[in-house]
Amino acid sequence: MTQPAIHAFDFDGTLTYTDSFTAFLLWECGHAKVASTLAFKPYMLAGYLKTRDRGALKSHLLFNLLGRISRTNLEAKFVTFAQETGRKLFRPDAMQTWESVKTADTLRVIVTASPEMLVGQFGQMLGADRTIGTRLAFDAEDRLMPDLDGPNCRGDEKMNRLRAVYGNDLDLDSAYGDTSGDFDMIKAARNGHYRVFVKKP
Repeated sequence: MTQPAIHAFDFDGTLTYTDSFTAFLLWECGHAKVASTLAFKPYMLAGYLKTRDRGALKSHLLFNLLGRISRTNLEAKFVTFAQETGRKLFRPDAMQTWESVKTADTLRVIVTASPEMLVGQFGQMLGADRTIGTRLAFDAEDRLMPDLDGPNCRGDEKMNRLRAVYGNDLDLDSAYGDTSGDFDMIKAARNGHYRVFVKKP
């Protein structure tokens, strides 16, 4: 059976005009709390400057802001954020392309470095066939940990995750992205698009 063609979209900065993870943290905690957490726990930024590990920075910041929150409560916060934010984050020109590539024999997949639990709520809103993102880690009691479950989903990890789902012979028709973390995905597609969406809501 022939595999359906895949249209892969980065999320933050591509489908949206801003970073959804940062927007969630500011919505949930406020600017003051986010800023003070970074200021009074400088090891997070120091660690990032040393390793350039964006995934570690994200997971540590989320844990320091929300603590050992349960998976259920965290997901509920993500759902509410997506519902209240609605389509306010989406670029209108990106939405035009998103809708234009929808056919019966293609798949629209969001591939993002932001938490899969978060962006998945927007993926459902947009009718995405799948959302692939960075996976947060939870302990045996299903509470958030200051780690990730696997690598940060950027760079070559985006293609690793796509192949893990669709196989090594996946048919990647097009890919859209806006940072160096999308280059591997863009290069692998028959039709790669870099920073083609520029409009804001």
